[in-house]
Amino acid sequence: MALLAAALAGGCASHAPGPGYYWQSVTGHLRLMAAARPIDAWLADPATPAALRPRLERVREMRAFAVTELGLPDNASYHRYADLGRRAAVFNVVAAPKYSLQLEQWCFPVAGCVTYRGYFDEAAARAFAASLPADLEVQVQPVPAYSTLGWTNWIGGDPVLNTFIHYPEGEVARLLFHELAHQVVYAADDTTFNESFATAVERLGGERWMATRASETARAEYATFDARRREFRALTRDIRRQLQTVYADPALDETQRQTRKTEVMTQLRERHASLRAKWGGWAGYDAWIAQANNASLASQGTYDEWVPAFLALHERSGGDWGRFYDAVRQLARQPKADRHAALRGLTPPSNER
Repeated sequence: MALLAAALAGGCASHAPGPGYYWQSVTGHLRLMAAARPIDAWLADPATPAALRPRLERVREMRAFAVTELGLPDNASYHRYADLGRRAAVFNVVAAPKYSLQLEQWCFPVAGCVTYRGYFDEAAARAFAASLPADLEVQVQPVPAYSTLGWTNWIGGDPVLNTFIHYPEGEVARLLFHELAHQVVYAADDTTFNESFATAVERLGGERWMATRASETARAEYATFDARRREFRALTRDIRRQLQTVYADPALDETQRQTRKTEVMTQLRERHASLRAKWGGWAGYDAWIAQANNASLASQGTYDEWVPAFLALHERSGGDWGRFYDAVRQLARQPKADRHAALRGLTPPSNER
């Protein structure tokens, strides 16, 4: 659920991308757009798989709900569908130093700096990841959807994709609301602000959709999945805090710091195993845990860090979506340091996120 706007914008960056990177970005997106057809056309086509039809119909309802109930943009995005024939829309490369949760950044003149680099081809993403300095911890992340911030609405907008259409209903709704939120507010050079804002919108919007539009069965499925997600994110949030303490401790030498880091990462795996047992053996996070490193932990943090502040701001806005979006726009216009200070002031003292 990341943005690919930076890749499409063009520019120069640290680990500077060459013409080939921009070519794959532009051509990859154009191929994606060309594969999309209006949802109405899919529904009218006798060849459309039976299992896909109710999903597309439900997405149409979610798209209307996003406008009427959440104040999200009423534009061309998510009125078309494309089957890409692959498991992800893009593959994002993220990287962080061995003893830091500060993600590497790639900077572009239009979209600013972002903490990932996206590829439409998985092999190309892995090749780039392998080319990064050996002292970085790197991960290639499959991403089910991305936003072009509304810049391509004039040629059809961002489409619904096979990479997420068969998710549980609550997750499809959350993803759509998340990506549309990126078209409301975008702050250059601040991935954490952008993703945390969109995550707050997806959480609030998803809960509202499930409470008012979903069946009892779908609500039960969502409640189970969301409870696991909250427990998992609480675990990884605590692990990030522990690692930050280890990395910032000037009293530790290299050997001590590595030993402490290993202990914290072992704790991550052990605590996840306990959660897995509590969940009846549900293995949804197993692959993530197996590959966990500074890059994946820090990347997840970009989606979590300011969510409590945005939730508090929404409440302070009286639950009025227009007022809330206006307040977020005002934050986005501030210098980054002032913006973060304001968000810290909004963050409740509770650790619950």
